[in-house]
Amino acid sequence: MHMHTSHGGGERTSRVLRSSLAVTLVYIVLLVIAGIRAHSLALLSEAGHNLSDFFALLLSLGAVYLQSRPPSATKTYGYHRAGVLAALMNAVSLVAVSFFIFYEAFRRLQNPAPVKAGLMMIVAAIGVVMNGAIALLLYRSNRDVNIRSALLHEIGDTLSTAAVIVGGWVILGTGQYWIDSALSFGIGALILWSGFGIVRETLNILLEGTPRGIKLEIVEAAMREIEGVNDVHDLHVWSIGSETRALSCHISIADIPPSVSERILRDVKERLHHDFRIDHTTIQFEHEVCEVAHGCVIPVSEELHQHKH
Repeated sequence: MHMHTSHGGGERTSRVLRSSLAVTLVYIVLLVIAGIRAHSLALLSEAGHNLSDFFALLLSLGAVYLQSRPPSATKTYGYHRAGVLAALMNAVSLVAVSFFIFYEAFRRLQNPAPVKAGLMMIVAAIGVVMNGAIALLLYRSNRDVNIRSALLHEIGDTLSTAAVIVGGWVILGTGQYWIDSALSFGIGALILWSGFGIVRETLNILLEGTPRGIKLEIVEAAMREIEGVNDVHDLHVWSIGSETRALSCHISIADIPPSVSERILRDVKERLHHDFRIDHTTIQFEHEVCEVAHGCVIPVSEELHQHKH
């Protein structure tokens, strides 16, 4: 497998992620302190949400490092799955945090507590500026899907923190303290939705499911369009990591010299790369009749096939 990485871009992205981690950690501490002083469950929920962002950024930083490491004799695919496992553990913790927020919000609804809405709004405003700045830095640093996932976390956090400002303004105007708990339910639901999405994606990768957005019938049809391809079967597509897709299949071709089949192989690989971003391929050419079209194991020649019947 050939890995092409930009060391300059990777170092720049790592610096952005490290700076974002430091700022996010400071803001989490600020949220916890302010949430306790203001008696605001919404601010404490935001601390949990920002903690999820912290782990998302940490995972992205780890992925940038791991993806730069080359495959070895014992890790022939490299270290992509390490980041996937970390993401799964992070997602499970997000689900646990969301249910804890639901529990606390339900308790607070039954016994509403006075909330210092002014302090709540000031801290939330700091969060909007901080998360917005981090999102902008991530947007400018890299277009990698790993970084885009962290970017989506930050955008979601910016929006939820802005909602806390609106909630604080409504509390100041109406004196209805239950709004703080209602905001907490909304933030918890956002965390839960994000967590389940990550769980679903990581389990699909670990179970070697077909990557999201890929349909086998479309991949097969695209390969069949290549001149010289007579049949495609035993087709498998899976993800090695969140950014690396792999494919294996059998392709039936005419009985032609290797120099000619090399052109077919090159055309197939170019189509897979251009249309589906599949770069790691294992393709077996055949010119015999395959006895089992799906799950083919032993190709059987025409003469032997006729003799058996």
